[in-house]
Amino acid sequence: MTVTTPLADLGDQAMTLPGITRIESHPRKVATPILVDRLRSVYPHQQIYGDFCPVQGYVDAPPRDLYNWLSDTRSLEEWTYSLRGFTETDEPGLWVAHDRLGDHTEIYTRTIANPHAMTVDYHCAWDQGNHLWMIYLMRVVDAQVVLDKPGSVVLWTNCHHPFYDDNPYPETAPPERPVWVGDFWDMFSAGHQLELENLTAIAEYRHHNGLPLCPDWMRS
Repeated sequence: MTVTTPLADLGDQAMTLPGITRIESHPRKVATPILVDRLRSVYPHQQIYGDFCPVQGYVDAPPRDLYNWLSDTRSLEEWTYSLRGFTETDEPGLWVAHDRLGDHTEIYTRTIANPHAMTVDYHCAWDQGNHLWMIYLMRVVDAQVVLDKPGSVVLWTNCHHPFYDDNPYPETAPPERPVWVGDFWDMFSAGHQLELENLTAIAEYRHHNGLPLCPDWMRS
């Protein structure tokens, strides 16, 4: 049986590596003040971002290797804050996992990637996999081209779909779940920046230590 343990190649560093904030080391009660501290009430989220939430950053790792890692849906289990336990459904390419932001919440994901443009789009939805309306748009850019240095630039944008305001499939939600994914929209900018820092820390650690960015268990 193939061992599929996210971040196993990092060893003990997986829980203590600077720059990584995952739900295992920072439960929601611990992470929330971190996110709130990154928000400024004098600059309301809606006023700054409107219907869009863009984050971007530099990663000291080769762009093609970074793209190959991100284009595998299972990479989300490594660098996102709360998505865990990805299993492919009976429908090829559609994966289901647990989003630990919500009680007993399943999240469905299909990744649509373009190796020529190095775009990685995660099409997701809570509770059901028939209508994947949460779209996370990512692009990996060769930093040599845009910053004149080796490495990668990651561009990530999320759009405020109207379903964030009102759950369109309440019949699929677990009973008495206290939250809906849209409740977190005002914290998306801070939360996505935190996850981009996770992505950066993991990719740079692997690159600097001679480890493949896409771990062996993900390539099997």
